[in-house]
Amino acid sequence: MTYAGDITPEKAWEILTEHPDAVLVDVRTEGEWAQIGIPDTSSIGRPAHFIEWVDGTGTRNPEFAAQLAQALGDRPADAPVVFLCRSGQRSIGAATVATAAGFTPSYNVLDGFEGGPDAFGQRGSVGWRAVGLPWRQA
Repeated sequence: MTYAGDITPEKAWEILTEHPDAVLVDVRTEGEWAQIGIPDTSSIGRPAHFIEWVDGTGTRNPEFAAQLAQALGDRPADAPVVFLCRSGQRSIGAATVATAAGFTPSYNVLDGFEGGPDAFGQRGSVGWRAVGLPWRQA
């Protein structure tokens, strides 16, 4: 079973604001949260969830599905789950695993929090932060 699809950061925010049970799951590493910043969902009255897909060494989190189930608890079965990583790559895997575990619909945010590197090897010209969605330093 495949995840529900790839969505822009703006569409992710629309889903989060229009669906009262929708949740955002940031699957970056603890280091990324601390050094780069985190999405701020306080204005919609629901916290984002932070569950590493891989650790700082790139090792996949074997407890991801269990940690996700614990974090999402008793949400309605049809509540959207929006997955975010740095560039929109790791969150594809997270959305796929979540879908297989019964968390549907699960979406991947294109370009993630800060996008992939540009021609100069720098990030930040696309993604959640670049389009002006709420974020803060962790």
